[in-house]
Amino acid sequence: MEQPETNEAQEAVAASTANLALPLASVTRSTPTSPAPSPCPTCGVPMQVKPPSSVTTSAYVYAQGRIEPRFPRLSVEKEYAQVTGRAETAGLTDRQALQTVLSQPENRYLARQLCYVLTIEGLDTYILQPGDPGDLQILIESLRPTPQPGDVDVVVGRRGPIAPSELCNGLMVPIVIFDQIYSFDRESFIKSIPRPEKISAKEFGPAAEELFDRIMQMADNAGATDADRAINYLALR
Repeated sequence: MEQPETNEAQEAVAASTANLALPLASVTRSTPTSPAPSPCPTCGVPMQVKPPSSVTTSAYVYAQGRIEPRFPRLSVEKEYAQVTGRAETAGLTDRQALQTVLSQPENRYLARQLCYVLTIEGLDTYILQPGDPGDLQILIESLRPTPQPGDVDVVVGRRGPIAPSELCNGLMVPIVIFDQIYSFDRESFIKSIPRPEKISAKEFGPAAEELFDRIMQMADNAGATDADRAINYLALR
């Protein structure tokens, strides 16, 4: 005997809930056309017009690794081989010859066609592109004629979309438009650290090297989040 009353109560609650939902929907539709002034300059702004601060912040990159040149296509590699054959590269290693050829002004067109990949702990992480055409020289200078295991390249820039497969021989990683690149080696960086007077050079050297290696392990990241950028920045101060 009580079942009908229960059903009627449930139907009444459902009807009242539906009636409450309608005014909310109508208010949402009427907000853009309301003549009343907005209480704040950002109220009612769509997500696609003004993205959240977290999205904007994540577009920046502060990463450290190694910059490596790559041939994007076989045709570019063949063109480089022809240019190298005409250049004075006898007795040079492949890396020395590459740096010599790309440094020559008449071969700047080849430098523009190459891919410059930032590798972090041996992993291809970013494809680097200059924000200004004049910054191409910075990429060329980062290609050391005699690379060493302790070489470090610090890249500061803005992360863009994933590279299409045809850009760099099938490599599909984010593109970074760099603003600054700092290149140094482990030995020179340690020598630039001021030594306390109470510690001898014999003791300070190994301790500084061990500390540097530990800090570099902490900075083993893509430098794309606030936390990673902070770690990388502090590691190189």
